[in-house]
Amino acid sequence: MSIRLGDIAPDFKAETTEGTINFHEWLGNSWGMLFSHPADYTPVCTTELGRTAQLKSEFEKRNVKVLAVSVDGLESHKGWVKDIEETQNTTVDFPIIADEDKTVANLYDMIHPNANDTLTVRSVFIIGPDKKVKLTLTYPASTGRNFHELLRVIDSLQLTANYSVATPADWKDGEDTVVSPAIATEDIPAKFPKGHRVVKPYLRYTPQPNK
Repeated sequence: MSIRLGDIAPDFKAETTEGTINFHEWLGNSWGMLFSHPADYTPVCTTELGRTAQLKSEFEKRNVKVLAVSVDGLESHKGWVKDIEETQNTTVDFPIIADEDKTVANLYDMIHPNANDTLTVRSVFIIGPDKKVKLTLTYPASTGRNFHELLRVIDSLQLTANYSVATPADWKDGEDTVVSPAIATEDIPAKFPKGHRVVKPYLRYTPQPNK
């Protein structure tokens, strides 16, 4: 099953390191980040889960719940978590799905047979409070994710969901944004009172409206 932007994220019930969850119910009114790992006790995954734990406060202030998935079992996960906490000097306090039957992996198309027919790829799904998929990213199993980039994307998604702006290349929270083409230039001052600059009729900048 191919997941596209705007699709309702498939719901599921799963066993995790923090008990049984029903995904949509667990998300509630939060944003969510579902991200997969090729296997337990692998080096890159160990650093990724550790980094996620270290960034707990950053996810929390953005109202984002994080949920990892690996196709190994619950007892394997629990042992692995101890290694992660020891080697990454952190506390893993978010759930990791035990997806031994590959239910979640298959629902979210996390196994790419031409890459490897047994391991999941490093998939990331950002899901909004409306349960719709807002972003998908797929990395090969050999490449660790950039979690600062994931936070940057979440900042952009949350900003552009509430204001008629887009974020330009390499944008970071606090920098100028691009006014939506749907807004007429003459209407910008009323909508964006912080000011604006016109580079081209279709390229208009304004300070980030929620700062």
